[in-house]
Amino acid sequence: MRYTRVSVGGRAVWGRVGEEDIELLSGSPLKSGPEVIGTVPRATATWLPPVVPPVFYAVGMNYPRHIAHAGAQTPDRPEVGYRANNALTGHGSPIVKPVEVEGRFEAEPELVAVIGRTIRHATREEARTSVFGWTIGNDVSARTWQHQDRTFWRSKNSDTFKPMGPWIETDVDALAQTTTLRVNGEELASFPTGDMVFDPFDYIVEITRHITMHPGDVLWMGAESTCRIEPGDTVDVEISGIGVLSNSVQLEGNRV
Repeated sequence: MRYTRVSVGGRAVWGRVGEEDIELLSGSPLKSGPEVIGTVPRATATWLPPVVPPVFYAVGMNYPRHIAHAGAQTPDRPEVGYRANNALTGHGSPIVKPVEVEGRFEAEPELVAVIGRTIRHATREEARTSVFGWTIGNDVSARTWQHQDRTFWRSKNSDTFKPMGPWIETDVDALAQTTTLRVNGEELASFPTGDMVFDPFDYIVEITRHITMHPGDVLWMGAESTCRIEPGDTVDVEISGIGVLSNSVQLEGNRV
């Protein structure tokens, strides 16, 4: 099953995605029993991030080739960071590059786990069953800011820097898929999605040793490759079995 959120009459509405239409739901599928209250055509839908997380967890340096390329040490245990909800934007919405950004402005294609129930002190099996479904993220970064600042507060958390979507897929073996990154239709990266140092369930087990996870929390799993993007580009992140997240890039204040 595929679930998403779309804008209808200026408000966010949950939906169940079909081949041609999106069935609008009375509430969140993370809660029991939402009813169908209408439909909208997929072709004309305004896509929103498929969930707004209570907590936005993010993993870094979790693919061996990315670690080697960065000259970093392989982590010996799963440690997680955080991102800001204001950075989220939906499928089809623009990534806006601030006019002050200089140097490398990059995209990273990431698998995203969506938590479906409250969980604490999880076993590995409980971690598996706590995942409601999977979506796609594009971890956009302004690298000069990343190296200038003491934290990632603007380099990774500026508005629109975290496209996510287009939907949550509940019926897929996410770690058996392939992640592909394309810019203007040209394939720039492709790698096995599950080729991670620590998988999502390792992280959920470790996180819930200390922190309660709740329905709607998301966990972004890092990327093997990055690529430079510029205003005027269209960036597609595809994870087989899930879908394609597509966003244009525009310069702040302009429409490209």
